[in-house]
Amino acid sequence: MSWKIIVVLLIGFLAWAHQAFRPPPPRICGSLGGPPITAPRIKLRDGRYLAYKEHGVPKETAKYKIVIVHGYTGSRHDASFVTSALVEELGIYFVTFDRPGYGESDPDPNRTIKSTALDIEELGEQLQLGARFYIIGISMGGQVVWGCLKYIPHRLDGAALIAPVINYWWPGFPANLSTEAYNQQPWQDQWALRVAHYTPWLVYWWNTQKWFPSSSVTAGKPNLSAPDLKLVSKIAKRMTRREYASQQGVFESFHRDMMVGFGLWEFDPMDLKNPLPSSEGSVHLWHGVEDGMVPVSLQRYIAQKLPWVQYHEIPDAGHLFAYADDAIKDSILKTLLTGDK
Repeated sequence: MSWKIIVVLLIGFLAWAHQAFRPPPPRICGSLGGPPITAPRIKLRDGRYLAYKEHGVPKETAKYKIVIVHGYTGSRHDASFVTSALVEELGIYFVTFDRPGYGESDPDPNRTIKSTALDIEELGEQLQLGARFYIIGISMGGQVVWGCLKYIPHRLDGAALIAPVINYWWPGFPANLSTEAYNQQPWQDQWALRVAHYTPWLVYWWNTQKWFPSSSVTAGKPNLSAPDLKLVSKIAKRMTRREYASQQGVFESFHRDMMVGFGLWEFDPMDLKNPLPSSEGSVHLWHGVEDGMVPVSLQRYIAQKLPWVQYHEIPDAGHLFAYADDAIKDSILKTLLTGDK
């Protein structure tokens, strides 16, 4: 084979690789050919727009104000806590929002754990939630709560992490513990997380190519445990349609989440000192023993390392307990807001 043919083949391969590895540009809401804008939005410090939705009692009369952070493939429509009977009884106002790149919030190509925490601070300021508010993060939204505890603790009255997704590469985990937990995941998820951590520039290609199985969660086939499988049919109508969550593109929503969540963090949550002294609020973590997506062993270790986190373990529960069980939701709200269980 002559060198000219080799050069042509090499150029062809590079052209294919460039096309395959490079994600398409996002379809920005409100732009030509993009999805319509249907939600109220605020304009952030850098010009991006953040879509939100208000629930519960009017904020002007609310005794408690809570920001809810949705999980992976979710949106501002994921608001299971707002159906609690305690909303009227305790006077609770909620605001949910589409995280950057999700739903109708503009993508943030520079997104980090810190930037999303600052987005939440600005959301609170523009909606006039007062000097302090509560925050609840569900699943992947739990990582955002860690960011808020690090970067905006002065704005928080209290925080709840519900089945929070962890990063296996947090330095605070003993290597043997994180490796054991990591190996419990389906092999396709192990590879998807490796790609997100070590070669983030390959995330789009890895999760759209057809040669190897991609992330089971991204593909809509998560590793659900028996308790979760019993709930799926009951809660399906109340959960965000994946098509809506990723309507601006899967890269700036789902894939960006993987890159940020499982990449190199700016801090290790297990190095945090108590950001909310007892007189100013409390931090809680709830987790299901039968969670097939986030091993309970890692949450137990976090609770051991951080005694200021009040840890609540739920037997016979998987990853989705907060979406279905009214008694658990009531208990979470009452514990977070009043200290009663």
